[in-house]
Amino acid sequence: MDYHVDCIHIEGDLSVLKYCIAMQPICDGELNHVADEILYRSSASATSASITPDQAAVATARVSHVAFYEIGLENLSGKRQVFLNTPRHWLLNPELLPPDPQQLVVEVLETVTIDRQVLDALQHIRSLGFKIALDDFVLNEQTQPLLDYADIVKFDLLQPLDTDAVVTCQDRGLTLLAEKVEDYDTFERLRHMGFTLFQGYFYAQAQTRAENAGLRGNNHLALLHLVAELQRQNTHTRKIERIITQDAQLTFLLLRYVNSAVFHYHGQIKNVFQAVQILGLRRVRNMAITLLLANNGPASKLLMSQALTRASMCEQLAASQQGGHSDSAFLTGLLSMMGDLLGQPLEQLLGKLALSREIVQAVLSREGQLGHLLATVLDFENADTQSWSPEQIDLYNQTWLESQTQTTQTLHMVEDYGPVPDGQNPPGGPKH
Repeated sequence: MDYHVDCIHIEGDLSVLKYCIAMQPICDGELNHVADEILYRSSASATSASITPDQAAVATARVSHVAFYEIGLENLSGKRQVFLNTPRHWLLNPELLPPDPQQLVVEVLETVTIDRQVLDALQHIRSLGFKIALDDFVLNEQTQPLLDYADIVKFDLLQPLDTDAVVTCQDRGLTLLAEKVEDYDTFERLRHMGFTLFQGYFYAQAQTRAENAGLRGNNHLALLHLVAELQRQNTHTRKIERIITQDAQLTFLLLRYVNSAVFHYHGQIKNVFQAVQILGLRRVRNMAITLLLANNGPASKLLMSQALTRASMCEQLAASQQGGHSDSAFLTGLLSMMGDLLGQPLEQLLGKLALSREIVQAVLSREGQLGHLLATVLDFENADTQSWSPEQIDLYNQTWLESQTQTTQTLHMVEDYGPVPDGQNPPGGPKH
């Protein structure tokens, strides 16, 4: 399982420092996506930032400028908290921190030398309203004073777990976060130990999806047919209406959303045909996709952001290319993750849909124009951009920012307009 990486060039006294930024989800014990950590590293193969402390300060400055000022924290991560790796220079100069104390968690790197200056700075940062997390915490005589200022303590599961340190943190009422959790059994064991926050790849496994599948058995195939139909250039609104009304959940969400204050539509929509006309096929498509993934359980929800962002990137990049097929590109990007999201073999899923040969070959073999486009987006996600020009990196960087903003808006819509309440029939839709 890979996470998005956003590669940026920095020029100055450090010559040209090329490093990659990644957003990694943080979930709670129920697999709810509650936070994101912004990371930076020097290459696709790097598991941590292989840069000097001086470079880390510059990297943090660039990350903060892009994430908090150019994009805006809410556009980037919705209402979730964001953990920011903070070097010593920033701790001693808290005026450099972005002005988002309710949403930003200041993460003290394990490489920071602990002295009186740092401890006083942490006390001041807490007084400003920021929460403080201790990264890769190892309890010893030098680090123990940090516990007086911390809210969250992170333990690296690739290292032997110090159970005495865990108990010490629990006795102080601190929140325990396990990072690099690689399998579901480890997640369960840590949850029973008292850990409440988790980072890692465990939720991408089929076992996790089976254990945490949603109670409502929605019609995956019907929704997949809807998504496929919506990408056709000659589709008709009446045909889309017939497919939508086969799914009570989608009908309910569609009508409630278009009648909500969020959409700012003045009037009353009373049937699916009207809703499709008002929203447009693209919004309906995104709603169907998000509902499809959201109803597949919390494990799939954790992968939704990457899936929708990848699909949007493919669509936008195809639209910018001469002769590009943006709708087909969106579906190609989405389908490339559909096997993981639905817990079924990808080739089997594709066989159930009436897809063009071009899309199937692009998804399964990375062949053709769409396949090449998908391959470059995957390279970008994996920070495999060493041979790229600065112009290409900048293009993909900006495309990702726009795609992530669209994804956040889509996910926000589904969070606000959730499942059909028990015992209720969706207006204008079929009976349960």
